Amino acid sequence: MSELRMNELSTEYLQTTPMLDFNHPEIQTLVEKREWRSLSQYDAIGAIYHFVRDEIKFGYNSDDRLPASQVLQDGYGQCNTKGTLLMALLRAVGVSTRFHGFTIYNELQRGAIPNYLFVVAPPRIIHSWVEVYQDGRWVNLEGYILDKAYLIQIQARFADNNESFSGYAISTKCLSNPNVDWNGRDTYIQSEGIADDYGVYTQPDDFYSSYGSNLSGVKKVLFRYVLRHLMNRNVEQIRLNGISG
Repeated sequence: MSELRMNELSTEYLQTTPMLDFNHPEIQTLVEKREWRSLSQYDAIGAIYHFVRDEIKFGYNSDDRLPASQVLQDGYGQCNTKGTLLMALLRAVGVSTRFHGFTIYNELQRGAIPNYLFVVAPPRIIHSWVEVYQDGRWVNLEGYILDKAYLIQIQARFADNNESFSGYAISTKCLSNPNVDWNGRDTYIQSEGIADDYGVYTQPDDFYSSYGSNLSGVKKVLFRYVLRHLMNRNVEQIRLNGISG
């Protein structure tokens, strides 16, 4: 994309929306406290990326369409909700972001989702990552999904597996050294499990207006009030105690 064209579109990629509510007082307080606006763009992206990756724990929120401020208050999230927070924080410091929507095969969630709950999961799950405009190009960011403490436990349990791995919310070509740290290039942790590519959206709100969320009806109610809490308990046990067996 030419610099002129990017300038024309820049306001769209910096907008606040109902989901990207970065003018919310709690988000603004966080940005000020961390002094992210004082950093270079490269360093600000890195600082915010690692905050979302590691200080917002991997877990399952009540809905994919939560506003960023709610994800921050929850203190945990998965691909879609952590992505919403990442986009909002980056836009809050003037970094252009956009949303890329997909589905992933549910099998890569096995382990993070206990086997006894797996029957509820749809065969394909709505997935997304964030694209950030840095140094004249769009960079794909997906490696923020799993916090370091959780990922380390998976790596420890499967230490003999140094190549392709799928499970426990991971789908990567190299479990021992996945591309999850910000260095100005793409980061991934679930990308090898992608089923459908729905393309790029300027705002996440527009994507979810078109595709909704993963569950509906009774299953959605069960997930919100019962199932996700069991899933989060399982994830926390892995984070704290590892995987037995």
